Amino acid sequence: MKKFNKKKLPSRHTTLGPDKAFQRSFYYAMDLTEKDVAKPFVGVVSTWNEAAPCNIALMRQAQSVKKGVYQSGGTPREFCTITVTDGIAMGHEGMKSSLVSRDVIADSTELTVRGHCYDALVGLAGCDKSLPGLMMSMVRLNVPSVFIYGGSILPGKFNGKDVTVVDVIEGVGKYHSGKMSLNSLRKLELKACPSAGACGGQFTANTMACVSEAIGLALPYSAGTPAPYTKRDKYAVESGKAVMNLLAKNIRPRDIVTRKSLENAATIVAATGGSTNAALHLPAIANEIGIKFDLMDVAKIFKKTPYLADLKPGGKYVAKDMWLAGGVPMLLKTLYEGGFIHGECLTVTGKTMKENLKNIKFNSNQKVMRKYNNPLSPDGGVVGLKGNLAPEGGIVKIAGLKKLQFTGRARCFDNEEVAYKAVKNKKYKEGDIIIIRYEGPKGGPGMREMLQTTGAIYGQGMGEKVALITDGRFSGATRGFCIGHVGPEASVGGPIALLRNGDIIDIDAKKGTINVRLTKKQLASRRKKWKPKKINFGNGTLWKYAQTVGPAYLGAPTHPGGKNEVKVYADI
Repeated sequence: MKKFNKKKLPSRHTTLGPDKAFQRSFYYAMDLTEKDVAKPFVGVVSTWNEAAPCNIALMRQAQSVKKGVYQSGGTPREFCTITVTDGIAMGHEGMKSSLVSRDVIADSTELTVRGHCYDALVGLAGCDKSLPGLMMSMVRLNVPSVFIYGGSILPGKFNGKDVTVVDVIEGVGKYHSGKMSLNSLRKLELKACPSAGACGGQFTANTMACVSEAIGLALPYSAGTPAPYTKRDKYAVESGKAVMNLLAKNIRPRDIVTRKSLENAATIVAATGGSTNAALHLPAIANEIGIKFDLMDVAKIFKKTPYLADLKPGGKYVAKDMWLAGGVPMLLKTLYEGGFIHGECLTVTGKTMKENLKNIKFNSNQKVMRKYNNPLSPDGGVVGLKGNLAPEGGIVKIAGLKKLQFTGRARCFDNEEVAYKAVKNKKYKEGDIIIIRYEGPKGGPGMREMLQTTGAIYGQGMGEKVALITDGRFSGATRGFCIGHVGPEASVGGPIALLRNGDIIDIDAKKGTINVRLTKKQLASRRKKWKPKKINFGNGTLWKYAQTVGPAYLGAPTHPGGKNEVKVYADI
């Protein structure tokens, strides 16, 4: 077992020398021995809570991580941070807390590691914003780190078919439009979520889990195994061992997360028809280390990537199916063979992506994933848009869409609640483009997801017959012609704030354009008359967030990031 020189590690500040006797006494109170205190300290952070099934298997897996750390000569120190689970927060003011939680997770993890001088970090996360939140803290702190996903939920069964929570959301829309009885809806809700784990389709959690492997911060195959399966625990043990290997070799997150590995991450999002939220989280991760990688940089990768994995909500299969078919490494291998993945990027195995993929063969006896030269479509499942309605860009998931152009008349709403009420009561018509504004990062504040509204539209059978544009976000579970992240947002006077009912809007996801049929002069005239709306919060976390948050195209960052960094925590 390798010996570590504590004199070169952050934990020396709390454990070495006579002056640290009082700090060491706290560790002895927790039954650590002098030998334990002499070893490197590894933070083991999980976003465990009882808010939703995404998180409840994380504490079990954290114990396995700790075993791996112990076995490899480290002393693990477990702690938890918050999670706001989108499925519970959806459709009410609670959703304003969701994106904010990403940054609180990153900040609280940073503060815990800084405050206690931990030498390395293993992070376990299960729900949407907790995955990028922990990855952001890893590259920010730059201590040797390994990420591990808590795993997906098993699919539910209803009327002989696999179902996910999105079927329930769309079931509500069907109920309100008379297409589903209350009794059937009740039976569906009882069957849709049968186990621990994050939502099973290629929604935000599974998208960012795929990212964790593609970006190099997670062990190969660790993203795939469903949460209830105890097989997951072996990846947790191995993650504990891996972080000690990284510490021994002084391989840090910024050696792994580079411009090229961010491009690999964007590639797997596109290839899986993943969540549009990834175009918010990848720029935020890049911001932590001062790399320019904004929404339109992500969109360039999306545009040239083939769509290969037939996953819900645009496709047929769930995360468990992808795992059984061959997992993330098999998809990375075919993408690498097609020239879409940078093989020289370093990973937490201590090897390059190319080396990790060396012995992986494509399983042709499955229908979930295609080879790079036989795609579901030649373009990625997610597309960036720009135009006079979105000078800073916007984003749309096209996976599963039958048509990629839409022209219609604006139907404007200044928050999600009034839009949902109109949709629920069918106060819209085919050909409308529903505008939901003042829901951006600053204006919301918090950039809510619009899944309740889009789910209701789909449940009413109008998913392909209308479009929706917002400066807010969409769930990874959203489907239909839905454009999010439109910037500049309404609260800062972006063009979306200037729209009026009846304005004609042209969207072309093939060309990547989004324009309103107004001249520069007409937009300028309206801007002169526009008055900003007062933010709905005068105190508390959401007020504080609104004061600091940046634009969506940069990832809605809440601090200057790596470009203003004075010193790196790992070097203290």
